[in-house]
Amino acid sequence: MREQKITLGQMRGSGVRGLLVYCADYKCSHLKTMAPAEVDKWPDSVRLSDLEPRFICKRCGVRGADIRPNFAPARMRTRAARSHVCQFPN
Repeated sequence: MREQKITLGQMRGSGVRGLLVYCADYKCSHLKTMAPAEVDKWPDSVRLSDLEPRFICKRCGVRGADIRPNFAPARMRTRAARSHVCQFPN
């Protein structure tokens, strides 16, 4: 039995609305990003693991995918903002 992933409702509740869809064939690993407008057509009760077997890779034709939430990229603090964190005594 496959591991059940979170529902779209749980994902949306954390503020994430887009998806990353990777081809199930590790040799292909084709990536498609799905914008919130594309993902919003599915109800909150749908699990990411329910969607995975439905995808067919347009590059290699393999059925199946690894679907993950598309989190916003991490933002690095500037050097000035970090300088107060690591101050050493003289």
